Amino acid sequence: MTYVLNAFKIWFGKCGALEPWRRDEQGDSLSRGIVGRWFVAVLGAASVLISGCAYSADPDELPGIYRNGKTGGEITLDSDGTFTATDLSTDEHSGPADFQGRWRFIDSSGSDFVYLNIEGRDIGEVSGVQLYARGGGKVAFSLPDGSWSLVLTKVSAQ
Repeated sequence: MTYVLNAFKIWFGKCGALEPWRRDEQGDSLSRGIVGRWFVAVLGAASVLISGCAYSADPDELPGIYRNGKTGGEITLDSDGTFTATDLSTDEHSGPADFQGRWRFIDSSGSDFVYLNIEGRDIGEVSGVQLYARGGGKVAFSLPDGSWSLVLTKVSAQ
């Protein structure tokens, strides 16, 4: 039994599990090594949890009419891969516009999105934009830094 206890102390001592009560030179704070290891462990666990929280959209549930209640802007994603948009701003610097084209679902490891390929755009104009699936029947045009977002909610069939 003593042999097992000593082996336990040696193994956990090397791994840092017995260090929480070890003090540094001043005797008033925890060892910097154990704090660093705990920080790395918590950071790693948080990144795993956060990556597991990303919404994964079902492309079969995407077709429908989405509307922003505040602006009245609307987009219709048809099951044949076409879309029409009415009175929508796709970024913070553009005014509301009407456009149409084809859409396709992109299953991305970071964030699923719908790529809208806009018809009739001239050279120098943006020919496609991303519409991000948010879950709960919501999609959004958003800036990557999160400073602007236009969220549209799926409306029930009438």
